[in-house]
Amino acid sequence: MEFIFESENLEDYLLELDVVDYSNTIIKEKVEELFNSTQTEVEKAKIAFEFVRDEISHSWDIQSEKVTCRASDVMQYKQGICYAKSNLLAALLRSQGIPTGFCYQRLMLFDTPEKGYSIHALNAVYFKSLNKWVRLDARGNKTGVNAQFSLDEEKLAFSINKDFDEKDYPIIFVKPNHKTIAVLKEHTDTLEMYKHYLPESI
Repeated sequence: MEFIFESENLEDYLLELDVVDYSNTIIKEKVEELFNSTQTEVEKAKIAFEFVRDEISHSWDIQSEKVTCRASDVMQYKQGICYAKSNLLAALLRSQGIPTGFCYQRLMLFDTPEKGYSIHALNAVYFKSLNKWVRLDARGNKTGVNAQFSLDEEKLAFSINKDFDEKDYPIIFVKPNHKTIAVLKEHTDTLEMYKHYLPESI
């Protein structure tokens, strides 16, 4: 895929945001635990990705009603849907000076078009040593989902089925999509939100 960049300035992909709050104490503590000065950017990205993928539960997978949004809240409660988990991965990597953006796919919400569609969030990470952007999906693996850290070919959580009107958006955004943040802030029950209120397009 040919990526489209919301900004040509890599510094924009390092910005601290309300929901990417890497100066928060709980994020800083985890940063000190995960990273050290001897690690390369690739090593740091793999560590952060696997931490968010494996140690932060996807709220739907564990059938939790708790809604998280800010990276610090995701860290505190150890759970979130893809919108929230992508905020946390961005916070961890941006804290290390690794440019990280937000990407989206339009997917069937469940297993048929009749059950509706939703926007799925993932991240794109820029590796200066490789001079390339790589998409990573820390959604969390389960049966039928096997996302991996891969620099050569994408190993995302979901592949697109264009026959069912699914879509890969090529844009790497500086900030999370406003619809995804709004839905997290407007709801208090993840399960109801997930079934009925996720945005269908960016």
